[in-house]
Amino acid sequence: MPDVVSASSASKRIWLVSAVTAVMLAGPTSPSEAQVVIPERPIIWAPPWNALHVFDPTLLPLLSDPTTREPVAPEDTPVKGRQWPEYQPPGIRAGTWMFDPSVSAGGLYDSNVFSSNTEKQSDLAATLGASLHARTLWERHGIDLRASTLSTIYREHAGLNQTDASLNGQAHFDIDHATTLLSGFQAAYLHAPVGSLISPAGAVEPTPFSLLSGDLTLRHEFGRLTGSAGASVDSYDFGSTVAQNGRPISKDSSDGQIYQAHGRIDYAFSEKLSLFTAASGNTRRLRGVPGLSFNSDGYRALAGFDVELTPLVKAELAGGYMDQRFEAASFGTLKGPTYRAMLTWSPSRQLDVYFNAEQLVTTPGDISVTAIVANAAQLGFDYEIRRNVTLSAAATYEKDNFKTEVRNDTVYGVDVQLIYRLTNMSSISLRYNHIRRDSSQPQFDFDKDLIGIKATAQF
Repeated sequence: MPDVVSASSASKRIWLVSAVTAVMLAGPTSPSEAQVVIPERPIIWAPPWNALHVFDPTLLPLLSDPTTREPVAPEDTPVKGRQWPEYQPPGIRAGTWMFDPSVSAGGLYDSNVFSSNTEKQSDLAATLGASLHARTLWERHGIDLRASTLSTIYREHAGLNQTDASLNGQAHFDIDHATTLLSGFQAAYLHAPVGSLISPAGAVEPTPFSLLSGDLTLRHEFGRLTGSAGASVDSYDFGSTVAQNGRPISKDSSDGQIYQAHGRIDYAFSEKLSLFTAASGNTRRLRGVPGLSFNSDGYRALAGFDVELTPLVKAELAGGYMDQRFEAASFGTLKGPTYRAMLTWSPSRQLDVYFNAEQLVTTPGDISVTAIVANAAQLGFDYEIRRNVTLSAAATYEKDNFKTEVRNDTVYGVDVQLIYRLTNMSSISLRYNHIRRDSSQPQFDFDKDLIGIKATAQF
């Protein structure tokens, strides 16, 4: 998601933050670090939070009388993220605030730590993490904060050691019964993994970078029609990494700001069907290199519908157009149709089967590669073996077309995760990832396996 970011705000956040969030959730590194985008299960942002993520799917509206509406039982919620009362962390209440702290420790095995096709080197690493989730319990308005940190310490390759940290926040202020002012921010210190597209060619250590972002959105409901409009800014500051011969590699050319304006309109025909249109315009002001500008301006627009075809099948389908124009004549303009599709089938209350597909345009920040059109598809399932045992698996296919050089990549990924909740305060998770990249330029080929285990304590 900039020169490491895609044309949309949602895809940008998936790409940049996946390096820390995926690891914290399951232990080992996610395949999304290796290429442009390996879509995970979509995060359903409950209103009004989804107004900050205009291209993410929204919940179908509840139009029935709330006094006669049946409460949603845990077994009727998605398997991924489902919480039964007996396994709900107790939390710590302080007045009108609720705090949910957690700590984790684990280990992982990486079969190819440098993502190399010629000199594969494996290693073991320990992971140590902590997080604190704080939220208000006010009847009106609300603040939601989350601070997290994750350290990865390798046994033999100390240069790969890293510590990521982030602070995220969201707040909503209810101006009246139909109007809400929303805000979001993020302050993070992260690392681009070796072998990822935002990692410089030849790097043998992760590339550190800091991210500061903020968003302000106004949302208003007009009966069945809901509209939102807002603006955001993201500021990136990249550090240096190291080549195999010890030479420092600078990523300063990717420093800069991404400014965006966004809006979305939803119209609900019923509790089973709603239409939407969303658009985001961006202005990228990046440092670049002498004589070569990385600046660009563009937009992405989608229109589609959310529908519950049957009680077992839900879908979001959207299509639209994107356009990204670079100042540098050698980069040119990327424009054309774009799409997004998400389908969930729940043949039972214990099983959710899903399919995701999306096209994105991203630029990885290497001056030899200025833009990529990525088409990705994912098929997977979440299965509740028991109330405290959940198995998730997904297979991903991605095709990357590099527009300014003769290069096309095909990426295959497999991700399997098992979560065992021992009590409402402790859990153990196991995860296996396989990633393979086949490129028309063989020096970029690689495959790797990651196996991880993590124990988590929640209070």
